[in-house]
Amino acid sequence: MTGPRVLVIGAGMSGLAMGVKLKAAGFDDFTILEKGSDVGGVWFWNRYPGLACDVPSLLYRYSFQNKTDWPNIFSSRDDILAYHRGVADDHDLWPHIRLDSEVVAARFAENAWHVETDAGEEFTADFLVAATGVLHHPNRPDIPGLDDFAGPVVHTARWDRGLDTTDRRVAIIGGGSTGVQITGALQPTARTLTLFQRSPQWVLWAPTTLPQPNFVTRLFRRRPALAQASFRAWVRASALFTDLTIHPGIKRRAVQSYARLCLRLIRDRDLRERLRPDYQPLCKRQVLSGNYFRAIQRPNVEVVTDRIDHVDATGIVTAGGNHHDVDIVVLATGFAAHNYMRPMNLTGRDGITIDEAWKSGPHAFAMTSIPGFPNFFTILGPNSPVGSIHLQTAAELTCDHIIRWISAFANGEMTTVEVSENATRRFNSDVVDALQPTVWNTGCESWYFKDDGTVDLWPFDLATLKQFLGQPLSSDYLITHPERGALGDQVG
Repeated sequence: MTGPRVLVIGAGMSGLAMGVKLKAAGFDDFTILEKGSDVGGVWFWNRYPGLACDVPSLLYRYSFQNKTDWPNIFSSRDDILAYHRGVADDHDLWPHIRLDSEVVAARFAENAWHVETDAGEEFTADFLVAATGVLHHPNRPDIPGLDDFAGPVVHTARWDRGLDTTDRRVAIIGGGSTGVQITGALQPTARTLTLFQRSPQWVLWAPTTLPQPNFVTRLFRRRPALAQASFRAWVRASALFTDLTIHPGIKRRAVQSYARLCLRLIRDRDLRERLRPDYQPLCKRQVLSGNYFRAIQRPNVEVVTDRIDHVDATGIVTAGGNHHDVDIVVLATGFAAHNYMRPMNLTGRDGITIDEAWKSGPHAFAMTSIPGFPNFFTILGPNSPVGSIHLQTAAELTCDHIIRWISAFANGEMTTVEVSENATRRFNSDVVDALQPTVWNTGCESWYFKDDGTVDLWPFDLATLKQFLGQPLSSDYLITHPERGALGDQVG
């Protein structure tokens, strides 16, 4: 089958899934445009020491790409990147992938998407899919004097592989999952490590540094059917995490009690209390580590909880006037999580830009469709389940949803499809209501929050996600038909 023409932006986890699903459905006229020089998305751009996945390896995979011979229970960046390269190899996606091709503009006109890259290349497509992910725009903090520092300043998302931290005085700004991982990795070899942690994090102890037992690898190699059954069981078990995050109850209280118990691993009472958060465990993105508590208690580590006032040529000055001499500043300050496909110049029907459509904040219908943007879909867009549901499952369900619309186009059943404003308003109102009892809404500040004060997460279970994406209601969409010309049916 040839056509429709499909363009996918991004060759990370979601973009590769879209490519596999397109080929499986018989569609071969597609191109994946990737701004980096390799596939893998977040696992390509991030390469800082200690980087590993906070999801167990046996669960961090697609349903269509089995892997059971992971070296560790929680896999490192290099192993996960190799897995994604293997997906591109095994499913013959490389002929469809254009690396070093950043999309700078996309415009919908004459029932097609016209896309331009930073190299000046132009593409035309019937469907445009943004698989741009969430965590890819580094957040550089606005700290006075940071540009005056005489030594290296490096963000963890743009790590310099030539940077040697051995026997150096290293400052780490940020105490989220990235800060926790890189603290554990740099502590053994740094002369001193000063961790500037403005707001404490709940950290759960987990075997993040342990190898996968050999007998597990051998068992799954001999019995592939058992490996598949194990994966399905892992996915079902992950629903427990979904339940405790969106519903108050004994399950949530049990995990929160464990988080408080883990804090006891800090023997020094003063340090323990300084690192005790004033909000409920699980309210922020949960941090897992097997070596953080040990690292911060080593003699060469100092934890600073005072606010940073400014940076000068030789170090960091806190609000109390203390000067900390350092050689290297590491910014573990996260990402601009709500940019999504921006800053590309995205223009939909009747000249509406994405910034105009999102002037009150990012929003979409069922995390994948935006009013005013026909034949355009996002994978893991606004309100995606990055804090509750197995992400590969969510991405694959979204891809299947998009394939249904592409198939309808290929069969001559429609020319364009666009979600209605009414359906989107109704969905987002339901999201706001559903977020009220979630743990993310219990009184902390996190990157989950948008500028309008609402939480940018999926507050429903997997069954609800399948309901929205599996059987879309035609009444929620504006659909044009070939024989009727522009905007033949307006329903919803």
